[in-house]
Amino acid sequence: MIAFLSEYGLFLAKVATLVVAILFVVGGIVSTAARQRGQGADQHGDIRVRHLNEEFNELRDGIREAVLPEGERKQARKQQRKEEKARAKADKKASAVPGGSPSKPRVFVLDFDGDVQASGVDALSREISALLQVADKQDEVMVRLESPGGLVHSYGLAASQLKRIRSQGVRLTVCVDRVAASGGYMMACIADRIVAAPFAVLGSIGVVAQIPNFHRLLRKNDIDVELMTAGEYKRTLTMFGENTEHGRQKFQEELEDTHVLFKDFVREHRRGLDIDKVATGEHWFGSRAKELGLVDDIQTSDEYLLGRCRDAEVYEVTWHTRQKLAERLGLSFEAAVMRVTERWFHRGGQRWWQ
Repeated sequence: MIAFLSEYGLFLAKVATLVVAILFVVGGIVSTAARQRGQGADQHGDIRVRHLNEEFNELRDGIREAVLPEGERKQARKQQRKEEKARAKADKKASAVPGGSPSKPRVFVLDFDGDVQASGVDALSREISALLQVADKQDEVMVRLESPGGLVHSYGLAASQLKRIRSQGVRLTVCVDRVAASGGYMMACIADRIVAAPFAVLGSIGVVAQIPNFHRLLRKNDIDVELMTAGEYKRTLTMFGENTEHGRQKFQEELEDTHVLFKDFVREHRRGLDIDKVATGEHWFGSRAKELGLVDDIQTSDEYLLGRCRDAEVYEVTWHTRQKLAERLGLSFEAAVMRVTERWFHRGGQRWWQ
């Protein structure tokens, strides 16, 4: 019996070793194939569209079926079919006329959840490029925006993407449920109308930069760092060299100039706003922000969309990137760690909206 168990255990060990070896080989093949498909493969994706009216209607119908008496349910379904037929007839009649448009305007809903680097700007750009090819002046784009701000140049690009919508004459509404501060507010201020939840955080129109300096620690340990530049202001403050008062003054001038650009940008898009009163780096909750003119209405994005569904066809538009097979199998963990590490070490000296 003992000999049998010993042989059986040895057999299981061989099987386990074989399975691990096979998985290792398959993983290597998959990873190699993903790399061979070339850099930039993850840039391929597709636009997906959800008709939010239908989803809201399904929610409504579910409640009706649960709470209404049978007679009222039948009457509600009959009225709904009648309205749908009337709308379909009106759309068909409008489309038969050259240059005609549907009986109801359309609202295209985009989402932007911004991190420090505004890394969602690529998806936002593709979504805007897609919808601007079909949107006209009777339509509206609504952006559900959430961002605490981040790098100046990244949020400058994100704001420029939203400006494309207004440049084409399409109405833009930005809804803020939680936070649109600093660079996030710079994006929001482009909108024709800003809608915010009562306790959403808005404002923070200012600029901040933070740089650690290890010069004294290095000097204490007899370590020299040589920094050579061409150009008086090629480097003003450094992490490892000895910073001078002259360099600090120049760096502060650059921060002040960036702040002026920020204020001018907000003033251009929110006319009538007392920019000197709000551009202090402070932030406010939605209700207070409305009193200051930073937002136009106090409302959640859900409430706003439900209202628009009554008189418009509402579509959520999202760009989905096709992941590599290696990423789906979790084989790109090491690459992800390397990217995070690289971003961490490249933050020194960057100016941030705050």
